[in-house]
Amino acid sequence: MRWPTENIIPSLARHYRNLLRICARHSALNIGEKLHAATITTGLLTFPNSFLRNAILHMYAACGCTWAARKLFDEIPYSCKDTVDWTTLLGCYAHTGLPVDALRLFTDMRKQGVVCDEVTMVRVFNVCARLGDKVFGVQGQGFMIKMGLGSSVKACNAVMDMYVKSKLVNDARLVFDELRERNVVSWTVLLEGAVKWEGLESGRLLFDEMPERNEIAWTMMIAGYIERGFPREAFLLLVEMVFGLGLQLNYVTICSFLSACKQSGDLMMGRWVHVYALKMMGNEMDIMVVTTLIDMYAKCGRINTAFQVFNAMPQRNVVAWNAMLSGLAMHGRAVLSACSHTGLVDQGRHYFCNLESLYGITPSVEHYACMVDLLGRAGHLEEAEILVREMSILPNEVVLGSLLGSCKVHGKLGLGEHLLQELVEMYPLNTEYHILLSNMYALAGKWDKANSLRRVLKERGVWKVPGMSFIHVGGEVHQFSAGDKSHPRTQEIYFMLDEMIRRLRMAGYVPNTASQIFSGCDGGEDNVDEREEKEQALFSHSEKLAVSFGLISTRAGVPLYIFKNLRICQDCHSAIKIVSAIYDREIVVRDRNRFHSFQQGSCSCCDYW
Repeated sequence: MRWPTENIIPSLARHYRNLLRICARHSALNIGEKLHAATITTGLLTFPNSFLRNAILHMYAACGCTWAARKLFDEIPYSCKDTVDWTTLLGCYAHTGLPVDALRLFTDMRKQGVVCDEVTMVRVFNVCARLGDKVFGVQGQGFMIKMGLGSSVKACNAVMDMYVKSKLVNDARLVFDELRERNVVSWTVLLEGAVKWEGLESGRLLFDEMPERNEIAWTMMIAGYIERGFPREAFLLLVEMVFGLGLQLNYVTICSFLSACKQSGDLMMGRWVHVYALKMMGNEMDIMVVTTLIDMYAKCGRINTAFQVFNAMPQRNVVAWNAMLSGLAMHGRAVLSACSHTGLVDQGRHYFCNLESLYGITPSVEHYACMVDLLGRAGHLEEAEILVREMSILPNEVVLGSLLGSCKVHGKLGLGEHLLQELVEMYPLNTEYHILLSNMYALAGKWDKANSLRRVLKERGVWKVPGMSFIHVGGEVHQFSAGDKSHPRTQEIYFMLDEMIRRLRMAGYVPNTASQIFSGCDGGEDNVDEREEKEQALFSHSEKLAVSFGLISTRAGVPLYIFKNLRICQDCHSAIKIVSAIYDREIVVRDRNRFHSFQQGSCSCCDYW
């Protein structure tokens, strides 16, 4: 169809452009594609100076259709492209997971001499922040100043955010100090850097100086206190925010608080936020809040409560199902993980092999990790290795780490060494795998290799992350490290520890010193002094100190919940099993990998983790 006169074309072009803008605002790709097709069949797209291609480009970019946006961009004559077009495509690359392409496009802009405005620079710095590319960011800042945008508050805020994301808080402060005008975003960006990289004290000083605080600033400060184990300070700020200033927590803020509670294991604060959410939202609670609640309760060791929240949901999306399944998996109660922890190899194979054909589920890296764990537990290491090598997606540290753990259990040093090389290439600063292989050498009697591996780590300046254990008692978080004597009740804790070790020995406990390596020790025959030194080091591990404190600080029969930043060691695992029987306590330990529920001398992980 062709329009009879050219007089009507400009009006129609404006009409189509307005409709395309509406599609862009509402991400209505389907309608936008039909409008695009109509402009082609009617010949409108060929009409000069209609700028329809620009409008179609913006529609595709807003809908995240990168390839179509790029095609339209390339079809627009150079004389008709403006800064907005370049910036639109740059933003499309950034939002659709192609940040490197976004920076390349910005480089092309500069080569073509296209004028960059405030919006362009903000998007460039956002991309640099996401990539952690401080080199490109610094160059971009210099270009921004050269272009006369050095006083733009929005652009400078984006520069500060880039520096904060790159851990360069001092550079962010320099930009902040040079700003003639600052808004609440400027303060909040700097606050994020102070809390995250300089500590709570620095963050609080800045927070108290802020002339204006938005919900983001309050949330940042409160979440920082929760994550670092200061619930009372967090609660005081929360009360001031909600009851003092009358600010309401929206679903983003609530989710942020719940995530912080999940990280620190602060169940009391998590429950308070749950009650608040119920009062504010009632039965129409946002699905994102409910999903975060499920995750929080599961990660705090209350899997039954998480399941109650899940069952009460009127509607569930895939994220909610995944949160529930992830929580069950951590507790050894999801399908594949349950097969793994109960040794049901054939059943596990059946479920895994039928994931797509029978259940319509594409195997994720978590499914592969469970299957590798299942095969490794049962001693089928060759089958597990073949599965890893034939994965349809790249294996991550959980998959490879699980296989490495199986190598340790079954004494497969050769495969363990090979896996370590892969893990070190992927995560060079993670010392846990080095230590695991070093312990494998020690258990195999290869002390020269064990000591050599640890010397290499020391020479590289890579140190083992210290083990920390946290326990919530009386509304406070109590933190312990190995050999810690900084707690106000240290004398009582160690008195309880001595008593606990005495009763453990009477029950048959023998300290597992086989993998303990001390500097200057060649790993040969232990003399009495060396053996005692190793035993004392084991006795004062952070988990045992946390258990000792829990026993003297809570009533008889009350479960103890302990949160650890690393994998629980074999000796502590064996000891806590016996402690749970001696003192008739359920002791739940969340380590880096999973939950361990110790009851009456056994653990939910079936002694494999």
